[in-house]
Amino acid sequence: MAKRTQRRADRLSREVIVKAATDLLDTGGEAALTLRAITSRLSTGYGAVYHHVENKSDLLAAATDDIIAGVMTGVVVDAEPREALRTVALGLFDAIDAHPWVGAQLSREPWRPALLEIYECIGGLLDALGVPGQALFDAAGALVNYVLGVAGQNAANARAHASGEVDRTAFLSAIAAQWAELDPGKYPFVHKAAARLPEHDDREQFLSGIDIFLAGIATLR
Repeated sequence: MAKRTQRRADRLSREVIVKAATDLLDTGGEAALTLRAITSRLSTGYGAVYHHVENKSDLLAAATDDIIAGVMTGVVVDAEPREALRTVALGLFDAIDAHPWVGAQLSREPWRPALLEIYECIGGLLDALGVPGQALFDAAGALVNYVLGVAGQNAANARAHASGEVDRTAFLSAIAAQWAELDPGKYPFVHKAAARLPEHDDREQFLSGIDIFLAGIATLR
C-alpha cells in the first residue's frame, strides 16, 4: 500500500505535470494545453493538478522555465566567453526551434526566471569579454533581442513548413525567382542575394550573425 501511494505521489508531481504540458504544447501548440487535456493524459483529477500549478498560464510558464533551464545548464561556465556565448545562443535557437511556443511565452512574461536567466547569462559573458559601462547594457539587450527574434521567426517558419502549409524550398525558390527579375541597378544586393536564398541554412546564418555581433563588440573594449 505504501509503495502504491508513493507511486501515485510521484506520478502527480509538478515535474510530471510540466512534462505532460510540454508534450501537449509540442504536439498542438498553446491551443492544445488545457487542464482537461492534462488530467486526461495523466488519468487524474483537477484537484491533483491544481495542487501543483495555479492555472494554464502558470503551467505554460513553468514549461518554458524548464526548457530554458535545460539550455542554461548546458553552458560551460569555465569556457572562453566568446565560445560560451555561441553555445548559449545556438542552444536557445535549437530549443525554440524544437519548442516554438517558448519564444512567445518569453516575450509575454519577461519577469519569469526563463528570460532573467538568459539576460543574466548573456550579460555576464559580455561583461567577461570586457564590454564597458553603458555599452554592456546595450550589447546585452541587442544580443538577446537578436537571438530570441531570429529563433522565434525561424520556429514559426519551420512550423508552417512542417504542417504542410508551405514547402520551404518551393517558397524560397519562388522568392528568389522574383528577386532575380528585379532591376539590378535599383536592387543590386537583393539581385545578388537571389542566387543564395533557396539553399541557405537558417541555423548557419544565425550563427554567422552571432559571430558578426561578437566581432563588433570587440571594438568596444
